[in-house]
Amino acid sequence: MRLKVIAAVSLIAVAAAGCTNDTLDTVGVDVRKVSNKTQYQLSGQVVAKMASLNIDRSAPVMLRIFKEEGTLEVWKADRSNRFQMVKSYQICAWSGKLGPKVKEGDRQAPEGFYPLGPQHMNPNSQYYLAINTGFPNRYDQANARSGTNLMIHGACSSSGCYSMTDEQMIEIFAFARDAFKGGQKTIQLQAFPFRMTAENMARHRDNPNIEFWKMLKVGYDHFQVTKRPPEVAVCDQKYVFNQQTADGDIFTGAAQCPAISTPASLQVALNAHEKTYAAEYAKAMKKYEGTVWLEPSEAQRKAIVADKRKGRDLAYAPTGNSIDAGKLMSLRDIEAEKRRAEEEAQRKIEMAERAKQDEEARKAAELQKLADDVAAQKASQAAAGATGGVAVPSSNPGFAAAQAEAEAARKPLWRLWSSKSTAASGASGTATATTTTAANQPVQAATQPEATASGAAANAGQQQAQQPVRQDAPADAASAEAISVPTSSQATADASTTGKAPFWKFWKKQ
Repeated sequence: MRLKVIAAVSLIAVAAAGCTNDTLDTVGVDVRKVSNKTQYQLSGQVVAKMASLNIDRSAPVMLRIFKEEGTLEVWKADRSNRFQMVKSYQICAWSGKLGPKVKEGDRQAPEGFYPLGPQHMNPNSQYYLAINTGFPNRYDQANARSGTNLMIHGACSSSGCYSMTDEQMIEIFAFARDAFKGGQKTIQLQAFPFRMTAENMARHRDNPNIEFWKMLKVGYDHFQVTKRPPEVAVCDQKYVFNQQTADGDIFTGAAQCPAISTPASLQVALNAHEKTYAAEYAKAMKKYEGTVWLEPSEAQRKAIVADKRKGRDLAYAPTGNSIDAGKLMSLRDIEAEKRRAEEEAQRKIEMAERAKQDEEARKAAELQKLADDVAAQKASQAAAGATGGVAVPSSNPGFAAAQAEAEAARKPLWRLWSSKSTAASGASGTATATTTTAANQPVQAATQPEATASGAAANAGQQQAQQPVRQDAPADAASAEAISVPTSSQATADASTTGKAPFWKFWKKQ
């Protein structure tokens, strides 16, 4: 008997598993083999399931989205006009975080109630197929929210949209197309941040969007009670659901709401639902007391499904859901995490300051080294000049002395024949007026007075002192050819003897 009970429980579990998202999310469509994507017909498996739920192929449709769970549901009306879920898909990508779209460019996917008409169907989307969400609706307009081209589309890439795979999108598009063909005027899209259960509302109680979500929860509860899309109106910048007016007043988005009331039967059902919800909420508050739910960023969601991108095109960018990436933390843990974050930030500041100081010290050291190198180079050049090396250019007195010595070494043209022995006899102190030739010719006695000869010898000695001594002069002055320097008395004697003036007086008149 016990085994039969266990077996029965197992069968129930298997049957329940058949209704999970994993099974419902299975799409047996190969879009590469579909010749006309806008005319794709739902598979026989889907049609059979609708028939089992007493649903016609062209019955009205409602779409419901839950961001946190990352789910898009397709609901269709059965023959009793109550809606039943036919298909559930895992949303491939949605951008931003939980919360409504407020302005263009904030990368938020819309939240709220949106009526979709045939004009919102886009068979020519660059993202395979698309259905425009109709954002901004009357509520968004009344609250000055902006944004364009917010879609449900294929390609699994989102920037403010709800993006599905192409295989999912071809089925969703077919569901909507068949409903419009069946006569449905508008398809209601309900976009929620999460399933609005008591536990989820308690878990997100500290979120800045909680008041907006409480307003959406009213419409959520109406559908949960009636299993029919609620009639949605906007007044006083807020949503109102299934409300009646006494005098047939019209709801205007920004204007004050007229006198409204909820149908009695609906109010009774809602009261019972609210009573159950209040008990569940109180229980959930005890569970989550002292805790805070940390909503993950889009990047954190992407990180947990990064492996899904392997082997696919770069445009394929699944984002994952918020439940798997989010984190429930106690207040104590949050404070500790906050302190760690502050300490880490302080460490980064200190490291940056230390790095800046190190860089300044390095630059100062480089400048000092450069200055030391320049000083050392100057000192080296000065030392080289003192020791005979290549010195820094300066005045050189030795050069002037060498130049004067070279000038003194030059003889006038008229002294090219002067005797080397004259210098030698002048150095030995012999005062003679005669010269000895190399061939030992007769010596001609000087006719000058003794005083004149003595003056000539003294003059010759002075010239010898001024002339540099030739190193190649013969030691024996008597054996070398010597020519005496002509004097004025000699020139006169020569002139009287020969009757001619010396050649070096050629400019004088005879």
